[in-house]
Amino acid sequence: MKRYGRPRRIVTDRLRSYGAAMKEIGNAGRQDCGRWRNNRAENSHQPFRRRERALARFRKSATLQKCASVHAAVHNHFNHDRYLTSRTIFNASRSAALAEWQQLAA
Repeated sequence: MKRYGRPRRIVTDRLRSYGAAMKEIGNAGRQDCGRWRNNRAENSHQPFRRRERALARFRKSATLQKCASVHAAVHNHFNHDRYLTSRTIFNASRSAALAEWQQLAA
């Protein structure tokens, strides 16, 4: 805020602690917490949150981070956007990824 000045509006959900923090820093009138306004911010966190929820058994955050980074690399290797390619190209890329994975795992 020192560098760019006060924002015109800050989109949050209706969590009460956000309102208290806004009052403390003097931006209470700029808080925007309408329905569906926070979707862009919440949806940007979904992929990691989904992985984090699946890996909740880990006791240390370092182990979770290590496993999440490996999972992201493997997931990106196999998860091709189906709607962007034709069926033949999709099948060829899947079989190439599977062959590479089998070569690495052997």
